[in-house]
Amino acid sequence: MRIDFYDFGRIKIDGKTYEKDVVIFPDRVFSPWLKRHGHYIDIEEISSIPNLLKEKPELVIIGTGYNGMAEIGPGVEEFFKSKEIEVIIKKTFDAWKIYNELSRLKKTIALFHLTC
Repeated sequence: MRIDFYDFGRIKIDGKTYEKDVVIFPDRVFSPWLKRHGHYIDIEEISSIPNLLKEKPELVIIGTGYNGMAEIGPGVEEFFKSKEIEVIIKKTFDAWKIYNELSRLKKTIALFHLTC
């Protein structure tokens, strides 16, 4: 998967545009990623993503929105580290570029909030 473009509220992945939050797996996009608490990402939200850990990612990149307004709950980084998964948390505006660079090198899953 490759991200072609990102701007507030819109991301283009492998030629297809999405306007709702996305989870990018190595071979597919899960969208809309509907969170119970739209601007809050915690362990419960992450655990509700189908097959996230079964994919055995080496790296998870979390995009916290265009301006970084999505809050990351306590324990999220530790949750991934306890499973020996590297985690990067950045504003989505920066995270999509990091995803394009690192997803070629490591099995990567991205969780991107597209607004705020």
